[in-house]
Amino acid sequence: MGGKLESFGLGLRTEHYRDFLAAPQAVDWLELISENYLVAGGKPLYFLDRIRQDYPMVLHGVSLSIGSSDPLDAGYLRELRGLVDRVEPAWVSDHLCWTGTRSLNLHDLLPLPYTEETLRHLVPRVAQVQDALGQALLLENVSSYVRYLADEMSEWEFIRELVGRTGCELLLDVNNVYVSSVNHGFDPRVFIDAVPVEAVRQIHLAGHEDHGDYLIDTHDHPVCTAVWDLYAYTIGRLGPVATMIERDDHIPSLAELVGELDSARSLARRALATRKQAA
Repeated sequence: MGGKLESFGLGLRTEHYRDFLAAPQAVDWLELISENYLVAGGKPLYFLDRIRQDYPMVLHGVSLSIGSSDPLDAGYLRELRGLVDRVEPAWVSDHLCWTGTRSLNLHDLLPLPYTEETLRHLVPRVAQVQDALGQALLLENVSSYVRYLADEMSEWEFIRELVGRTGCELLLDVNNVYVSSVNHGFDPRVFIDAVPVEAVRQIHLAGHEDHGDYLIDTHDHPVCTAVWDLYAYTIGRLGPVATMIERDDHIPSLAELVGELDSARSLARRALATRKQAA
């Protein structure tokens, strides 16, 4: 799935369960929020099992907290492996961040200091997760609003180093790159140019809130023109990568989201055609 131009997906949301069951949709695959299905039974698993008959799926977590100073939650990893065995996803992803310490979950995706010490902390933790899941872990770049004085390298340099040391793969969130570039004043194309091409398995596109001199990643708006432009640049550099639209609030009709996904398809085709001509 990951290397095909036609591989375009959506996040599976409860508002659209019955739409997916009622009629075929122009969606190649669905992304599940892992934590929504770490349950013993009930409607989530009922709809999951039925929809899974017609659509390939991937898992996307929000509470791994790979960067925390706390030990990784062994119980969570066991539950996640059980879900992996049930769904048989094409891949499993989470965020390159921390969400709390001392068992306190702050319910936010907090950035890490980009230092050698952080890299040494992360390497065995990524290995532990990959061993528990029996497959490579995809890590997503998060949007950020602050930097650490301790930073020793850029975010993209940090990501390249982590991929090289762990063999993990990447979920490249193009919207997050753009949001962080505005908030921190860097050229987002520099980030895209530095990404290890072979490691990128999936791309996220989403909307954000514009507050003038800063942006907030909210997933409650359509993709904006600047992010579409950066997506075209990304596909022009990386080639075809499985792409999905994220919407987590102010969720529109499935038809509207499929229309936005069609825009991604069209833009990717044009970007790849330009890339081919330049080769």
